[in-house]
Amino acid sequence: MLADFLAGSQAAFERLVQRHSDDLFRFVGRFIRSAAAAEDVVQETFVQVFQSASGFDLSRRFRPWLYTIAANKARDHLRSKVRKKELPLSPAGGSDDAEGASYLDFLSDDSSPPEAAMEVEETRKRVGEVVSRMPDNLREVLLLGYFQRFAYKEIADILSIPLGTVKSRLHAAVAHFAEQYKRLEKEEGRSIQR
Repeated sequence: MLADFLAGSQAAFERLVQRHSDDLFRFVGRFIRSAAAAEDVVQETFVQVFQSASGFDLSRRFRPWLYTIAANKARDHLRSKVRKKELPLSPAGGSDDAEGASYLDFLSDDSSPPEAAMEVEETRKRVGEVVSRMPDNLREVLLLGYFQRFAYKEIADILSIPLGTVKSRLHAAVAHFAEQYKRLEKEEGRSIQR
């Protein structure tokens, strides 16, 4: 499709956006934890793709290049957020406001059976809470590896880090996640017993 776009087909670019925007939104949303900001970052990503497409090597895969741009835009957003000291869109207790979507909104899965819905929702909340508290460098590699299912080499290309660093960060991310998940389960268990 990118080749068709470079050959002059605007419809091909629209198909690229349609094909990749939902997955890209989920990735960015999980990474920066803001639905409104994720929309902006995804839009900026596709603008960058539109502007830089002529410099892309068509012998390479498109998806890792797209996610590299998105990851860089997301990191830029997080850096600017730290500088501006923005407040989150949704309060800690949650919000029904569509603009106040939380990280947990990106983990929804409508395919679970009705009898397990409550347990699935509790697990989803714990996972979302743990992932949202992870350091950025561990969270991004975990999201790319487990949620977006990129290969190690692709993650290395996307993040512009050595393959060994991807492996060690992913190992550290999984260990960090497991430790924090167990801690959260214990804390919830103690609060229920009280």
